Amino acid sequence: MAEEQQPQWSDILKKRIKNFKTEEKSEEEKKAEETELFTKFYTEWKGGSDQDHSYKTIPRFYYRLPAEDEVLLQKLREESRAVFLQRKSRELLDNEELQNLWFLLDKHQVPPVSGEEAMINYESYLQVGEKAGPKCKKFFTARVYAKLLHSDPYGRISIMQFFNYVMRKVWLHQTRIGLSLYDVAGQGYLRESDLENYILELIPTLPQLDGLEKSFYSFYVCTAVRKFFFFLDPLRTGKIKIQDILACSFLDDLLELRDEELSKESQESNWFSAPSALRVYGQYLNLDKDHNGMLSKEELSRYGTATLTSVFLDRVFQECLTYDGEMDYKTYLDFVLALENRKEPAALQYIFKLLDMENQGYLNVFSLNYFFRAIQEQMKLHGQEPVSFQDVKDEIFDMVKPKDPFKITLQDLVNSCQGDTVASILIDLNGFWSYENREVLVANDNDSGNTAELDDT
Repeated sequence: MAEEQQPQWSDILKKRIKNFKTEEKSEEEKKAEETELFTKFYTEWKGGSDQDHSYKTIPRFYYRLPAEDEVLLQKLREESRAVFLQRKSRELLDNEELQNLWFLLDKHQVPPVSGEEAMINYESYLQVGEKAGPKCKKFFTARVYAKLLHSDPYGRISIMQFFNYVMRKVWLHQTRIGLSLYDVAGQGYLRESDLENYILELIPTLPQLDGLEKSFYSFYVCTAVRKFFFFLDPLRTGKIKIQDILACSFLDDLLELRDEELSKESQESNWFSAPSALRVYGQYLNLDKDHNGMLSKEELSRYGTATLTSVFLDRVFQECLTYDGEMDYKTYLDFVLALENRKEPAALQYIFKLLDMENQGYLNVFSLNYFFRAIQEQMKLHGQEPVSFQDVKDEIFDMVKPKDPFKITLQDLVNSCQGDTVASILIDLNGFWSYENREVLVANDNDSGNTAELDDT
């Protein structure tokens, strides 16, 4: 009986193999079958329904802001944000808790001392974390320890460096909460009016500004706010991210004015100091000869060393916001920030826009010649022999080394680190003269230094 059945199984197997070969499916049919099977099993896994209802489970990700006439919703939103920020503020370490943390760190220091710095190892570090309280828990992680671990042979970290790290983190969070209180829209950015309110209310807390008269407050606030917006809002959207404000050094410079013993040199180099703000505003008033509160092109031409070319000044008044052909204080501040910080990308962007007359996105030989011709004319007026444009053009392209040998883009200027020099050559006779005589100036500086050394001896 078994012998009779054996041929039957053999035949069946042969028949299946034959059918498999003859009925081989195409790639498209295989993909279609795979898709069908995937859909079938996925639908069964989601609940067995033939209809796809997955759209009903997408979480809500957009919340409409209340309209101006929805007063109740606006108030509710403001109150809820205020409560949230207060809760976040309570989570931060206060002065007493920071002092207690320092005592614990000092108590758990591990000898030997490295130089003059007390050190702590990982075991003691974890012990301090357990005793310091729940607010400190986020600072006592392996990640933070590894970040502060440098070249100590015993695998320890500096107590002072760790404490400064904690202080910096606490300060950043405090400042972020403080700035967020002025974020009226609640979207993580400050508008110009928001930042003006923040700085205005900050003035009484800065001892270095005690001497400012209240009548000057509005001009001081305008001067301070312009620096933030000039450098942090290059697209001129009228708003700045709070994260960007915290990431840059401007807020540090502003809060440096809390130091009652700030040196004169530090004050003069700090844009936000009283002497600096009074200097800039004083220059504006001195330029305003007709005392109408605005600057004409003729008045602005006396800016600095009065050597800016008329062609460049024409472009300033063509591109910048003016009122009946005259410049207000806010526009003047942008102008000053650009010319005083020519190495910065934001300043180069401002100047490049003025040099790029046809808005092509690059400077070509024609653009360079157009602006340098005004330099040559000024040289003639001062009784100097004009320099050949061909020589200057070759030097500019050699300095910048643009990707395209016939065009200079803004990115080329930034990448070359020579953008400030190129700008000075094209817009300012004094800047061009300094560039032309750079070797003589360096030699004179060296001679002055040698003379001073001889006098000392």
